[in-house]
Amino acid sequence: MSHDFPSAFGLVGTSSFTEFLNASGNESLVSRSTGSAASSGPANLEAPHGTTIVALVCGSGVVMAGDRRATMGNIIAQRDVQKVFESDALSVVGIAGTAGIAVELVHLFQVELEHYEKIEGTPLSLEGKANRLSSLLRANLGMAMQGLAVVPLFAGFDLAEERGRIFSYDVTGGRYEEHDFHAVGSGSTFARGSLKKLFRADADTDAAIRVALEALYDAADDDSATSGPDLARRIFPMVSVVTASGVETISEDRLAQEVEQMMAARLGRPDGPQASMNGGAS
Repeated sequence: MSHDFPSAFGLVGTSSFTEFLNASGNESLVSRSTGSAASSGPANLEAPHGTTIVALVCGSGVVMAGDRRATMGNIIAQRDVQKVFESDALSVVGIAGTAGIAVELVHLFQVELEHYEKIEGTPLSLEGKANRLSSLLRANLGMAMQGLAVVPLFAGFDLAEERGRIFSYDVTGGRYEEHDFHAVGSGSTFARGSLKKLFRADADTDAAIRVALEALYDAADDDSATSGPDLARRIFPMVSVVTASGVETISEDRLAQEVEQMMAARLGRPDGPQASMNGGAS
C-alpha cells in the first residue's frame, strides 16, 4: 500500500519542528502569526489574560510559581488557569499575556525541544532552549501588534554550569538573562519588590518556595488581576522546582500547608515578613 506523504516527510537535517511544519505545508502558531497580521493594526479583542509569574534561584536550582487567575477586562474569566509548565526534564516555562496564544506557544515549544532531542540524539543546552523560545516569540510579533501579546518566563537547571538560571523576554523575542529573581505579568512590579526584600542566594528549596508564595501574595494585594490563595475552593498558586534531578511540581497538599502557615503569620503582620539587616526575613 502506497502513501502520498508530503515531500517534507522525506527530508532529513532540520532539528526544528516549526521549520518542519512550515516545509510540510501545515500551519503552526508561527506561520499563522506572520504575514498580514502585523499590518492590520491593533484589534479590540476581549480575550482572557494570564498574570503573574515569579522565579528565583536557590541553592539547589530554581523555583517558579504562578497565580491561577485569568482576567478579561474587569471580569475574572477563570480562577484555576495553569500558567507554569514543564517544558522538558530540566526546565519550566511560565506564561503571562493572552492565555490561549500563550498555552499554544508553550505546547509548540515543548514539541520543539522533544523533536530536537530525537533528531540530534541529545538535548539542547539550557541557553539553546532559551534561544528557541526567543525565535518562537519573534515569529508571534504580528499577533502581538494586534494586542495578543505573550510574555513568558523561562527557567531551568544548567548541567554545564551546575546552577539554576532564569531568562525573561519581551514581545519582540528579545531574551535577557536575569540574576537571582524576576517576575512578569500585571503584578510583576509588586512581586519584584517583595522578591527584592526577601530573596537570599543561599536559601534552600523550602525557603525559596515560601518566598515565591509571599511574592505572589504581595502582588495580589495590590494588583486586581493577580489572585491570592483561595482557601475556600482550595486553589493555590502553581509551584515548580527544577534541580539537577529534574522538575518537581509541588503537590496541592504541601502548598496548602505552606499557604496556611503564611496566612496565619499575616494575621499578625498583614504586609508580610520584613527583611532583617543581616539578610534574613522576620
